[in-house]
Amino acid sequence: MEIRAERDGDDVAGVHRAAFGADGEKIVELVAALKRDDPALLSLVAEVDGQVAGNVMFTRSLLDAPSRLVDVWVLSPLSVLPARQRQGVGRALIEHGLRIADEQRVPLVFLEGDPAYYSKAGFRAGGELGFRKPSLRIPDVAFQVYPLTAYEPWMTGTLVYSATFWDYDSVGLRDS
Repeated sequence: MEIRAERDGDDVAGVHRAAFGADGEKIVELVAALKRDDPALLSLVAEVDGQVAGNVMFTRSLLDAPSRLVDVWVLSPLSVLPARQRQGVGRALIEHGLRIADEQRVPLVFLEGDPAYYSKAGFRAGGELGFRKPSLRIPDVAFQVYPLTAYEPWMTGTLVYSATFWDYDSVGLRDS
């Protein structure tokens, strides 16, 4: 498996459609908008046997800390082809992205997701570390954070998602 930066021609849309099923098209639209709105985002792919098997994106957001705004990253989305799930593809993508974030002196990476999965990669409940979620629709257990080397204890406060996540109604859970 090779983890690398996404290149033109990589079929990440196909990965998102396959991984998210009925919600796949919504994720494809969100990803296109994130790429348009944040040209500095980090998009990594896992290539297995010449095929893109997974994709993870890290976008810039803000932490509204008491003393000042802090630049942070949000991990979203993470997608792995169903046939390649439970083989370490997602974990490898996450770990590679976190290494790059640390190298770039990003202090914190936030996400919304299943704590049973993301805790294995070192993510912790954000509320327990003094962070406030950006929406009441995010379950407390799903709001998670990964502190990196540049993190300092004064960096607490509320996560502020980039406008794109709000524009595509991709924050928290909606009633069905």
